[in-house]
Amino acid sequence: MSIRDVLWDVAVEQYGYVSVSNAREFAIAAVELGKLAARGMLERVSYGLYRFPQWPVSANDHFMEAVLWTRDPRAALSHETALAVYGLSNVNPDKTHVTIPKQRKIRRHDPLPAVTVHYQDLADTQLSWWEQIPTVNVATAIEQCIETHVRPDLILQAIDTARREGRIDIATAERQRHELRGKR
Repeated sequence: MSIRDVLWDVAVEQYGYVSVSNAREFAIAAVELGKLAARGMLERVSYGLYRFPQWPVSANDHFMEAVLWTRDPRAALSHETALAVYGLSNVNPDKTHVTIPKQRKIRRHDPLPAVTVHYQDLADTQLSWWEQIPTVNVATAIEQCIETHVRPDLILQAIDTARREGRIDIATAERQRHELRGKR
């Protein structure tokens, strides 16, 4: 199997994207991605992140790009972005919110201006998936929005929707409403 074929199999699960970290998992040197890009088989998106140009563009690409751009395997969509993708409230974030572990700091010369990085150590139970993209679970997204002072009406809408859809239990909804009242 060629290097391109191995990377394609990875990209199929990631909206056409492949990272240097993905390549290393298969003992493929980072320089090989650069070579594929030079031959037009990959497009360089940002430092260490590439995309197959023949992969169809979708409305969710930027979410996967934001998660992979962090180069952290524990990165996940979070905060208002998670509420929006889950369809829990009318929140309309102007940036994509991604959470990575506290000890991992991003110090790059190629920032993604449309991404806000948050630092929080998330337990496995706080992580989920949305459209094959790592995303914090519903309860965690609501709690993050309470902590970062998102508009209370949008948080209440998210709590009510999540409860009505059975995505959080009664006790969690009540606890979150109480936390929200304490933050006002």
